[in-house]
Amino acid sequence: MAAEQWLEMLKKAEKSCVIEDGKRKVHYRFSPGEEMIEEYNMDTDVLTKRAWRKKTSLGGDGQWEVEIGDPEAQILNIDQVGIKESSSAPFMCRRITKTNLEWRIRNLPYPLSVYSVTAEPENKCITVRTSNKKYFKKLAVPDLERVGLLPEQDKLQFTHKHNTLIITYQKPFEVYALEQKILEELKKMKTFKEGDVQCNPS
Repeated sequence: MAAEQWLEMLKKAEKSCVIEDGKRKVHYRFSPGEEMIEEYNMDTDVLTKRAWRKKTSLGGDGQWEVEIGDPEAQILNIDQVGIKESSSAPFMCRRITKTNLEWRIRNLPYPLSVYSVTAEPENKCITVRTSNKKYFKKLAVPDLERVGLLPEQDKLQFTHKHNTLIITYQKPFEVYALEQKILEELKKMKTFKEGDVQCNPS
């Protein structure tokens, strides 16, 4: 999706905005029964959360799928489910900073020398492998797709500490410029503060 298309989609969406707990919270509703929520740090204007929800095949609300930020806590009834994912299983969360796109994969205890992190432009993703064959994952990079760019190896760095593999990708100017245009649009919106009456969609 080209940057202009993404920006236009956000402009056309029904949306509301509230400032709460030091965050700018925006709720988008798109035409095909799809929703997106975003949260921005008011001090830095950095996006701290983005999550999506689509209608289920039966028309109900689906689960929120987190694109940026910590995964949603899954509330499971162990009697119904019978099996629960181990709390020690690796899990990933994404961050955005002023200068980088970032992935943190937690519960990976292996030393740094075991990991290989590769940009795969042909697959529009970044691939994480371990030489001990204990972990493999393809990481989508929607930020690049929205501006029509492919991942490049020379923009990738990674390190490992506290059982967490930290992958950073230098933010291209095109991504930064799109972020600024979106912020400009959000700051034009009528915004309500905590305790105000519920905001009307724009």
